[in-house]
Amino acid sequence: MPVQFSRIRIAGFKSFAEPAVVEILPGLTGIVGPNGCGKSNVVEALRWAMGETSAKSLRGGEMDDVIFAGTAARAARNIAEVTLRLDETLGSAPSPFHEAPELEISRRIERGNGSVYRINGRETRARDVQTLFNDLATGAHSSGLVSQGRVGALVAAKPDERRLLLEEAAGITGLHARRHEAELKLRAAEANLERAEDLRGQLDVQLESLKRQARQANRYRAISGLVRAADAELMALQRARAEALRATANAAFVAAQAAISDFTIRATETATEATSAAAALPAFRAGEGEARTALERHRIAGEALAAEFEAVCSALARRNGPLASIDIARILEVLADRHFLDVPFSSLADGAT
Repeated sequence: MPVQFSRIRIAGFKSFAEPAVVEILPGLTGIVGPNGCGKSNVVEALRWAMGETSAKSLRGGEMDDVIFAGTAARAARNIAEVTLRLDETLGSAPSPFHEAPELEISRRIERGNGSVYRINGRETRARDVQTLFNDLATGAHSSGLVSQGRVGALVAAKPDERRLLLEEAAGITGLHARRHEAELKLRAAEANLERAEDLRGQLDVQLESLKRQARQANRYRAISGLVRAADAELMALQRARAEALRATANAAFVAAQAAISDFTIRATETATEATSAAAALPAFRAGEGEARTALERHRIAGEALAAEFEAVCSALARRNGPLASIDIARILEVLADRHFLDVPFSSLADGAT
């Protein structure tokens, strides 16, 4: 039994400001009314719900034009929704809806946010809805939707166009749609495969570069190990040398400390001796002063005696008398022994003679 459209519910679509339900009963159902009453809007709502994507086919500039724009008496709407109900779909609809006895397909659009499709309350893609109706030998561009001039176009159609009509009547339109979709996917897969081959070539080049870098890294790692080992040995040698130098320096430091201690003791002793000498120095200076004073007195007394002696000798020499036989040298020796003369008696004797 073929699939039957049983109901169309329209809300906010074009001239349908308020929700309206069109029951499609068995037999022939018609919509009668004057021009401008919205008969064509019902057909466009049906096509729109079946996945029409061209706003021009719906007599609009953009898809938001299908939303009720408002009148002088009614405010504009921001949402439009059309729901189709299909009966006798058991085994006719594609998977995963082939077991459903009836289907409810709805399309909802919100101004500025695009359309949302649902099948039996489950959100789906526009492609899924279009494929569903193609499998049911109908759709937004089905020949069953006969518009003005459609009959004449079919009479004057070319063989290819008539073939599409016959394929739709035979119910294989969905197969062609699936075939077209499969071809598109196949072309995309081929393009992806070519791209993958290009990427594979690039990756091969990068792989060779990475292998070369890996070899260089391994060589660098090996050389770095040798360098680290050599550095460790060098540092060990330097450490041993530094330890030896430190031991020598410690010994020299201990010796220097001992020498400093000795010098400190000596300096202390020397300072003590200097202090003692400084304490005794005033007494020595006082004795020296007294000795100088006594020496000066003896010198003055000696000079007086010498002058007196010279005078006496001169007087004796003038007189040349009995005193000439006096032993002058003996007298001078006695005076010198008694520390009355500072000059040797021999020089005085030589002067007396």
